[in-house]
Amino acid sequence: MSESIVKTKSFELAIRGVNFYKWMVSEKKEFIMSKQFLRSITSVGANVREAVNAQSKPDFIHKLSIAQKECDESMYWLEILKETDYVSTIEFESLHQQCNEVLKIIRSIIITSKKNL
Repeated sequence: MSESIVKTKSFELAIRGVNFYKWMVSEKKEFIMSKQFLRSITSVGANVREAVNAQSKPDFIHKLSIAQKECDESMYWLEILKETDYVSTIEFESLHQQCNEVLKIIRSIIITSKKNL
């Protein structure tokens, strides 16, 4: 996977996450967990961007590792929102799947980068 794919997909994920947050606040009146979700989902792309501009290969891997953790945390908050009935299974599945796709790409890049160290 190329860095541009993960950069694009993580940006799209952040945009979708921001819109999801706005919906949660306006329609569901949920402010705490959705704010945690917003912080983690936007951090994925921010850390991918930092990785693209890393000073070294280890720095690149480190930044992507942070993006990986933030993506997994985003999935956690989505799961909590689903299990507490703030979002339906249908609302949950698409966004969770998109997070999982980005997570897999990031993990793949990390594994390949570690092999090439």
